[in-house]
Amino acid sequence: PLMTGPFDIIGDIHGCAAELRLLLAKLGWQPVSVNSKPWGSESWQHPQGRKAVFVGDLVDRGPAILDVLTIVLNMTLQGHALSVCGNHDDKLARWLRGRTVKVTHGLDKSIAELQALPPPHRKAIAAFIESLPSHLILDNGKLVVAHAGLREEFHGSDSSQARSLCLYGETNGKTDDQGLPIRLDWAANYRGEAAVVYGHTPVESPQWRNNTVNIDTGAVRTIMMGSAPS
Repeated sequence: PLMTGPFDIIGDIHGCAAELRLLLAKLGWQPVSVNSKPWGSESWQHPQGRKAVFVGDLVDRGPAILDVLTIVLNMTLQGHALSVCGNHDDKLARWLRGRTVKVTHGLDKSIAELQALPPPHRKAIAAFIESLPSHLILDNGKLVVAHAGLREEFHGSDSSQARSLCLYGETNGKTDDQGLPIRLDWAANYRGEAAVVYGHTPVESPQWRNNTVNIDTGAVRTIMMGSAPS
C-alpha cells in the first residue's frame, strides 16, 4: 500500500503485443534485453523510473499471447511492473495445470500458442499467473487496481468473495443472449476515497464514474474486426 507512483496503468491486453509495444513507446518506455530463461529476452523500462501496472487479462483472443506474457513477466521480475490477475489469466492457468475448462472466449488462441511448450515452461507460466494478486492497493491507499473493480468494503481483503469480485465482477446470476454473465453496475454506487482503476468490460473510451475508471478500451476487438490500431 505504501508504493507510490508515478504509474502507467494498462488495461486488458489480450495478446496484443504489437499494440502493447506501441503504447509503451508512446509513454516513454524503452525496450531492453534481459537474460531470462525459459522466457524470451524482451523487457521494457522507463528512464524516469515509472512503474507499469497491468489490469489483468493478458492472454486469450489476440495474436501474440506468449510475447505479452514474456514482456509482462520480465518487466515484473525486473521490478518495473505490477499486475493483477484477470479472469482469462486465471482460466488459462487452470488449463495449464491440466484441469478441465471450457475452451471459450478466446482461450483457443492461448492454447494454440502454448500447447507446444515443454511442460516446465507451461508450469512456469501457470506459476506466474497464480502469483498475481486479485487486486493492488497503491499510493498510500489512494489507488486500487482490480481487474473487474471492487467495492470499498473489500479493499485489502483476501477472501474468496473478494477474489471472485475482482476477477469476474458483480453479476445477477443470469446470462445474456450471447451466454455472457449479466453484470451489475457496482461503480454507480461507489463512494470510496480510493480511486479504483479496472477493466474487464470493454468501453469506447475510459469511463470515469464516482472515483472509478474503466480503462478497457477493447484494443483486441479492433484488431479482430480488421481495423488498424490507433
